[in-house]
Amino acid sequence: MRDATCEADALGFENLKILVVEPDEDVRSTMTRVLQCNGFEVEGAAVVQKAAAAGDRYRLIVASHEPPDISATNVLTWAAQWTPAIPVVLTSACATVAAAVEAMRHGACDYLIKPFEPERLVAVVHNVLEAFNPQRSASQAPDHRSHQKTFITRDARLMEVLQMARQVARSTATVLIQGESGTGKELLAAFIHRHSLHPEAPYIAVNCAALPEQLAESELFGHEKGAFTGAVARKVGKFELAKKGTLVLDEIGEMPLALQVKLLRALQEREIDRVGGTQPVPVEARLVAITNRNLAQAVACGAFREDLYFRIHVIPLVIPPLRNRVADIPILADHFLARFSAQYGKTIQCFSEEACRRLVRHEWKGNVRELENRVERAVLLVEGDTVDSHHLGLTAPLAAPIGAPPPLVVRPGTTVWEMERQLIMGTLSEVNQNRTRAAELLGISIRTLRNKLREYRLHHEPHPQTHSI
Repeated sequence: MRDATCEADALGFENLKILVVEPDEDVRSTMTRVLQCNGFEVEGAAVVQKAAAAGDRYRLIVASHEPPDISATNVLTWAAQWTPAIPVVLTSACATVAAAVEAMRHGACDYLIKPFEPERLVAVVHNVLEAFNPQRSASQAPDHRSHQKTFITRDARLMEVLQMARQVARSTATVLIQGESGTGKELLAAFIHRHSLHPEAPYIAVNCAALPEQLAESELFGHEKGAFTGAVARKVGKFELAKKGTLVLDEIGEMPLALQVKLLRALQEREIDRVGGTQPVPVEARLVAITNRNLAQAVACGAFREDLYFRIHVIPLVIPPLRNRVADIPILADHFLARFSAQYGKTIQCFSEEACRRLVRHEWKGNVRELENRVERAVLLVEGDTVDSHHLGLTAPLAAPIGAPPPLVVRPGTTVWEMERQLIMGTLSEVNQNRTRAAELLGISIRTLRNKLREYRLHHEPHPQTHSI
């Protein structure tokens, strides 16, 4: 509780009261408690009118949109009467994409569909307060790359990654983020920065693959005046610019070997040498390294230093690809549909059943980035209110998602009972014995899975021997 409060204070939210408008007392209590545990000052109300007298004290309203008790129009109108207007986040248990689009068109900052994870609520509140906080000066404005976007997920493995990221964020340990292109690696780096000891400090991201080799050292560590031809003034490098904040080295696997040596020294000694400098310069920035390469293989073939690999491999975080997070595909698609529909002034309500099937079964080699691009394309092409499969342009053969139950090899004479056992045991093997994940893939309850495993175990146990007298 204390750490969470310090986190909100550091972001400059300590004097910003949030109003939670929710007719369900249990839900209201839970939302209030979650926000309070994250350091916010929160007040709850069953209807927005009950808080009318204190409206100018609020800096954010999180309101349920559950007609006939609470009207989104009433909440937005009430919030708009103040100077400055109070930002509103709407929530609903029976919302559609069309409702979300309409709400945002009329002034809502965001729209949460119940049930939502506490993490999602806190992230949305952070984002809105960052955007509308009048107490933050221009010099304190956060880097948009670290505050604009948040993770949207139901996947248990990705939620474990986020939980670990949050646990280590308030340390200074180096973090290595790995994953395929388009999975959201820099998004995770930004998530770590938001929850770090110094979220108000600079967030500096550098793409190592885009750095010219002859200028890379100067870009990272800086140079002194006259250090080389054209060095007409001192240049401060990225390490120093990051101050107490976060330095993100994207595509670190592409860094030249000569520069890897200097990076290793910077991490070990917490100091750098400017090009042409005579005195070491202490640095405090926390390093987050990002790669879509297998660094262990790069070490084996001599393309990456082993000592640097172990130095940055303190906290390894791996983001699973989208094809292994099938449950995330529909919610991400709906999120992008609402966003692009509002952006392009359209009233698209949903995906057709065939479009949904295509989305779920597509391989998504480009991961979330590819999904986002496909949905944007569809929004631009749709003339009605429904996205159909041809709008998505997924012309490649349908592919079963990786992580789905492996195909069965059925031989003549195999019993149905044995086929079922092979399917269940094979699925468990594919997901490293994760019973919850296996039950999800098989479409059965975890209780049914446990019963089946008990049945198979009893079937293979030797029967007690009997002796004739």
